[in-house]
Amino acid sequence: MLQIQEQGLRPLTTAHLAQTMSLLVLSNQELRHRVQEELDRNPALEWVGERVCPSCHRPLHRAGPCPSCTAPPSGRADGPIVFLSPRSASHFTPRHGGDEDYADLEPAAPEDLPVHVLQQLAADLQGDERTIAAYILSSLDDEGFLQDPAPIVARAVHAPLSVVERVLALIQQADPPGLATECPRQALLVQARLLDDGSSLPRTACRVLAEAFEELGRRDYEGIAARLGLPTGQVKRAASFVQKNLNPYPARGYWGSGRQAPRADPNVYHTPDILITRNPTLPQGPLMVEIFSPMPGWLRVNPLFRQAQSSAPEEHSDEWDQHLERASLFVKCMQQRNNTMRRLLEILVTQQQDFIVHGDRFLQPMTRAKIAHELAVHESTVSRAVAHKAVAFPGGRIVPLMRFFDRSLSVRDVVKEIVSGEKRPLTDDQIVAELGRRGIAVARRTVAKYRAVEGILPARLRHPKQEAAAARI
Repeated sequence: MLQIQEQGLRPLTTAHLAQTMSLLVLSNQELRHRVQEELDRNPALEWVGERVCPSCHRPLHRAGPCPSCTAPPSGRADGPIVFLSPRSASHFTPRHGGDEDYADLEPAAPEDLPVHVLQQLAADLQGDERTIAAYILSSLDDEGFLQDPAPIVARAVHAPLSVVERVLALIQQADPPGLATECPRQALLVQARLLDDGSSLPRTACRVLAEAFEELGRRDYEGIAARLGLPTGQVKRAASFVQKNLNPYPARGYWGSGRQAPRADPNVYHTPDILITRNPTLPQGPLMVEIFSPMPGWLRVNPLFRQAQSSAPEEHSDEWDQHLERASLFVKCMQQRNNTMRRLLEILVTQQQDFIVHGDRFLQPMTRAKIAHELAVHESTVSRAVAHKAVAFPGGRIVPLMRFFDRSLSVRDVVKEIVSGEKRPLTDDQIVAELGRRGIAVARRTVAKYRAVEGILPARLRHPKQEAAAARI
């Protein structure tokens, strides 16, 4: 008997879970289209446009949220007030506070690698060389290597080989260094030569890379020492220099540490899915977290269709039953989605209130697994809930919801502060040292990655004249 009951419930449970997960991953705008599609094809589903609270369904006689659902819960006056909004995000008007720049309130469209390099080379490229540089940069593979040698590039762009080689040399010395080389060995050699400060270590590294690259890959330090006539200890120090300071895949210096360059995020957030504000009557009171509805109103099963179902023609009875079942399932899945978002936002805002109010420096490290444990759901549910959604902070700043899980954000904010206050351009090693004095231990390569994420040029390119030249392109 129990087996029969389990078999009968399993398909419905699976359908409910699958549809809830598919709705949970959608942004507010995507959800609006999804709801509209379901309304168009299912007559048993109805969207009620009157002003009713989505949570308690009480009529709302004036603009604003439901006074009952937004009242501070008893015994938790200091916690956030999280509620479903009867209005859609289209009513949102960004507020800009004080001296904040409007460009800082919303994420800019992602800058790709060719643009990043061309900005650095603006003052050095002449005439048609810009077109050649753009062609070369757009032809690089995901690791930053040339797919065709210089003579073939020269033939493709109808330019002298000497001009193409000059442009290649400029690109190879830009940030990230080693781009537009033909292989990891050439990329490492370019980077080692740029770090040559006259001391013996970079020069030894260049010689090892040029004459014993395969042995270096096998860590055959004794063999390299015998071949080059150098002490084994010097070879090991050169190998350590290569490992700590050079990157055989130059594009990773810009994109991060992944094998593939990330796809550009099409979401440039102008309209949030969630709005966090202060109560204007209680400036020091709890934060108000408003989860926007996809459209003004609320969703329900059409009561007239349900009443008419009992008198449906026999040939349409099964079809009408399917409409009612699908409509009921869709409404339940929407309610489950809203409930999951409400519970998630309650935990996030409670734990990250300092980050929301005071800025990136105060973001506390958290993981999706930890939040999933608190919600008693699978980690993938949290990942779906934060994907493709944006949240507006009290000052008007709009950020992706997944920013709450960016463990590098507070360190990147410190790096930006260090660079903005430097009297002369600091190298990555000097930034690492300054971070260490502030109690933050990171590697030099990590600092280079954070610089790339924040759009900060390396020290040798942060000279005011270089920046002015890059801005003119």
